[in-house]
Amino acid sequence: MKALALAVPTGRLRDGAERLLRTVGLLPDGLAADRRLLVETSGGARILSVKPADVLTYVEQGAADAGIVGRDMILEQARDVYELLDLGFGGCRAVVALPAARAAGLWQPGRVVRIATQYPRLTARYFEAAGRPVEVVVVSGTVELAPLVGLADGVVDLVVTGRTLRDNHLVEVAEIARSTARLVVNRSSLSRSPRVADLVERVRAHLAEGEPSVRV
Repeated sequence: MKALALAVPTGRLRDGAERLLRTVGLLPDGLAADRRLLVETSGGARILSVKPADVLTYVEQGAADAGIVGRDMILEQARDVYELLDLGFGGCRAVVALPAARAAGLWQPGRVVRIATQYPRLTARYFEAAGRPVEVVVVSGTVELAPLVGLADGVVDLVVTGRTLRDNHLVEVAEIARSTARLVVNRSSLSRSPRVADLVERVRAHLAEGEPSVRV
């Protein structure tokens, strides 16, 4: 039987993903410390370690049968994959934030704002739906720096506690979306691979038990 190829994100969702995979028997103890990007387990799984922004590409193109990814990436990239399960961990929110001292003036209806973000499509869709004009500036990291140096008026970014916003004198003015980790599956693999069906059932059964060890 063909091995199950599973794309697992690096970064903030990694710990929760590893806990989940160990709990459902796909990730042996001790493998978490393995630094290889491709690991084949004795249980018939191939674990691919990829950047969060690349998980959906691997799954959509069939290099991975399934993957774990934040809903923020699903909303931003709109890839052709099945989003099957909310895994419950990695909770965060995508918000619009502006400099505290100028927020009231900048957030006036009809005023064009320059927004720095790693989520240009999500940002554009939100502002269009809200009827607010926007100029999107794409950056790949340290988003909160942009308003401090005049690159943008504000930001759209993910927040968990809001501390980074506060530390950089930004205040939230709108929530765009909420995100948690999701299990996504390649459309062809879902119908053809018994290992994918087994993975989905194992995770679904585990979530139904309400096991707190995979929730953050």
